Amino acid sequence: MLQILPRSKTPSGAAYLERGAGDEALVLIHGVGMRIEAWGPQIERLAEGYRVIAVDLPGHGLSNALDGAPDLHRYVAWFQRFLEEVDAGPVNVAGHSMGALIANGIVATAPGRVRRVALLNGVYRRGPDARKAVEARAREIGSGDFDRVAPLARWFSEEEAGTDAYILVRDLLQAVDPSGYAAAYAAFAGGDTVYADCWPGVECPALFLTGDGDLNSTAGMTRDMAAAARRGRAVVIEGHRHMVNLTAPDAVNRALADWLATS
Repeated sequence: MLQILPRSKTPSGAAYLERGAGDEALVLIHGVGMRIEAWGPQIERLAEGYRVIAVDLPGHGLSNALDGAPDLHRYVAWFQRFLEEVDAGPVNVAGHSMGALIANGIVATAPGRVRRVALLNGVYRRGPDARKAVEARAREIGSGDFDRVAPLARWFSEEEAGTDAYILVRDLLQAVDPSGYAAAYAAFAGGDTVYADCWPGVECPALFLTGDGDLNSTAGMTRDMAAAARRGRAVVIEGHRHMVNLTAPDAVNRALADWLATS
């Protein structure tokens, strides 16, 4: 049974969890269809030395939905407002998948708010075939007639089916609000180039991490972003796919701890 972590809410309706304490804040942003609970291993480990703040995306978990057309710019503006409301900044920002696009957006548009940035399983300049596939999936989800758990086959190997990580992600996908899911996925589908040109101008330490088996947020994308960034570092974890923060939590936590120690 899905265990729901307690949350607070900002005046504008963003639901978030806060753990730990420290001189610096680490803000975690999950991907489409997920919620705060998808960061469980990172919250537990990194709250030992940091003020960890995990937030539900709009229309996910207990966060209010956004008004208007789905657009990545709107999610980035929402995130900037969230940082203002929780009085967190400059912060360390780590985003997974759609959360990585938002992290990319905040360091591009408000670099003074960011100490360090980490993109986990982020997408970057999709090829034509990948673009067609993600746009087709966005249309399917937008129609309201879609298979909620279809991503599991891409995100996990056959050997991982039935693991605790698999069951958690399955349960989160089954629980997500369809309209919030559709809006975020539409922004995700068109978001891989919106802030892609920013990296040569980003001066803070930037971590790019993925699993070598992630066919959508590929190792090549991760390495290309790291090469484009002034202070970029690529980490590719072998034997894992899209939900690497859950399937290889120790390796991901070590990479995040190293990134947080970078001055």
